[in-house]
Amino acid sequence: MYFLPTDEQRELQRGVREVLDSAFPLEKLPGGFDAVVWSTLVETGVFSLRTELELGLVEAALVFEELGRAAVPGPLVGTFLVAGHADGATTVLEARLTPLTVAHLDVATSVLVLDSGGSRLATASDVSGVPLPEPIDPLTPLHELAAAPTGSSIGLDYTRLMNEGALLTGALQVGLAARLTELAVAYAKSREQFDRPIGSFQAVKHICADMFVRTELARASLHSAAVMLDDPEAGDGARAVAGAKLLADEAATLNSRGCTQVHGGMGFTWEVPVHYLLKRAWLQATEFGTADDHAEALAALL
Repeated sequence: MYFLPTDEQRELQRGVREVLDSAFPLEKLPGGFDAVVWSTLVETGVFSLRTELELGLVEAALVFEELGRAAVPGPLVGTFLVAGHADGATTVLEARLTPLTVAHLDVATSVLVLDSGGSRLATASDVSGVPLPEPIDPLTPLHELAAAPTGSSIGLDYTRLMNEGALLTGALQVGLAARLTELAVAYAKSREQFDRPIGSFQAVKHICADMFVRTELARASLHSAAVMLDDPEAGDGARAVAGAKLLADEAATLNSRGCTQVHGGMGFTWEVPVHYLLKRAWLQATEFGTADDHAEALAALL
């Protein structure tokens, strides 16, 4: 079994990074959802990797790592999951959760409703909800619904969608964890105390080293899970995804704390983008299964 990305896969990931570094640098992040950037992603083929380019979840995971690294706002995962079944941006509603909340309803054209009965699509303009005044991530607006919309069945298996959604959300988390490590290391090199860069202090070195290790461990787990979902004969995909999502959520949330700590008082201000990444990590840790959900799933599968 070969888990390392090929040269072609690395080139794909590198190309997406170059597009995002140019079109959506962190300086643009406070502006939130960017329709021009979204159109660029559509034209680049981010959401049609499977349907038009005939690639697999391994390639999708690499691309979504870059989307996570750039902290691109928008209904990324849902739009990918329903490619070929719906046009435009698609957000996701997990109908088994209460309260019923859906993200990016204001920019989505459709809503993918997931429950134990399967999957169905509803037109976003037909879905009414109350916007939450203070969402956990200020760049991810949330609406609370009184009831799940009906919509029409699209015949996609619920378990498959949940596993794929967890994998792609985990990829976003790995990308976030990597970017937080980059930001922490860069700040540790430039910020000086006692006429020395703070990165020369052992305590700061340990924080950055732990961040790097968490990211790489989560990345390895994520890539192996993607391989297993693409090729069921390679291993138990459901178990691999549960473990990968756990590690990815841990890497993103703990790295956001570590990055904030390295930045010191600046880490708590609006002047640096760390808090946006921290809040995005918190939000994504609740999507397509929480840590408790995946821990219970792993225990049941062992």
